[in-house]
Amino acid sequence: QVQLVESGGGLVQAGDSLRLSCTASGRSFTTYAVGWFRQAPGKEREFVAGTSWNGVTTLYADSVKGRFTISRDNAKNTRFLQMNSLKPEDTAVYYCVASARNYVVRSANGYDYWGQGTQVTVSS
Repeated sequence: QVQLVESGGGLVQAGDSLRLSCTASGRSFTTYAVGWFRQAPGKEREFVAGTSWNGVTTLYADSVKGRFTISRDNAKNTRFLQMNSLKPEDTAVYYCVASARNYVVRSANGYDYWGQGTQVTVSS
């Protein structure tokens, strides 16, 4: 069993940056695919970014490509989502997800573990 805890959300202005962290407990992240989803009020949950267990494959939603980057610190069992040039439309609750199947997919059904979410609010 893997428990995921996100942190790093907050209130920022358009154009600012934030770095979200996702730390796993229970077992190592090393062989898991890890991703991020977000859900804004009144909208459906959407895929943001994801990376395969070895980092060879990384996917981004078109809306964040070039602005968001996934990185990792295996020693700390943590994955990061660096978010630059934030826009008001990035405002949402962001969820870290993980899959024991170790390959990255865009569907929420492809992930077994979800964090509790962290709020990101971008003001204009």
